[in-house]
Amino acid sequence: MLNLYQEVLMDHYRNPRNCKELEACSFTAEQRNSSCGDEVVFYGIVEQGCLVDVAFQGKGCVISQATASMLSERVKNMSFEAIKALDQSDINAMIGMTLGPVRMMCALLPLMALQKGMSNYSAQ
Repeated sequence: MLNLYQEVLMDHYRNPRNCKELEACSFTAEQRNSSCGDEVVFYGIVEQGCLVDVAFQGKGCVISQATASMLSERVKNMSFEAIKALDQSDINAMIGMTLGPVRMMCALLPLMALQKGMSNYSAQ
């Protein structure tokens, strides 16, 4: 089973979904992991409390970039409330494996960027 999840991660890394800049987005937020150099920027278009379109750009390790791709697919058309409720256990389930603390920070980076952007949008 682990090999299947590793293949899915590699596919998302090699062929990232929603990897682009969104024009006229409702929010944008960047998150960096200075200890390893991973970076991710999330863009979102919000309509009536729902994330109707989402995209990201980034650079870094397989885990951070593949997770950003997977997360972008998962949250499209989700409500803000549902996205705000996502946490580490959701990321673990999404990528299908348990990670150590250092690699977990790589996997959480995209979620942190997305939730930061949504918080900034909500505070406006």
